[in-house]
Formats: sequence, C-alpha cells, structure tokens
Amino acid sequence: MTFIYPAVFTPHKEDGGYHAYFPDLEGCEADGPDLEDTMDHAREAAYNWICVELEEDFVELPEVSHTDDLDLEEGAFVRQMMIVVKLMPDND
Repeated sequence: MTFIYPAVFTPHKEDGGYHAYFPDLEGCEADGPDLEDTMDHAREAAYNWICVELEEDFVELPEVSHTDDLDLEEGAFVRQMMIVVKLMPDND
C-alpha cells in the first residue's frame, strides 16, 4: 500500500539540521543533521507509525490535510512524503 502525507520541515536555529513532523500522524516526528537525512528519518517514522496503526483490530488512518490549510512558522516548508508499506513480505 502507498500512503502520501504532508510533512512539515523546519530548519534548526543552531545548526544546519531540520525538524520534521506529520500534522496528520499524531506524535510522528523526526530530526536530522541535514535535509536529506531528515527526510529519510521522517519517512521511516511515518512508516513505523502507519505499521503500528495497521496492526490494530480497527484500522482508521487519518485523512490527509491539504497543504494550504497548514499553519507554518517562519522558515518552515511542506513536502509530500510517500510511504510504501508491504502487507506481505517479498510481495511487490
């Protein structure tokens, strides 16, 4: 299954790193020393968040926010993140 959720990226003030969070996935956040690593960490965090939800008896994933509806702080920006979850191992 493929999921696409917006992630908000905010540059760290003290170094060249970034903080990322998914407004639709409660508590799903990541940090990294640069944008590329932060994007990788964010995708992994979202993957883990979604996998935990899919293990529940009653699965109800949140609806996707529209990027125009997100209230961003100065310097922050949004990237749509694609998360691919294989439901069966070795099944593409």
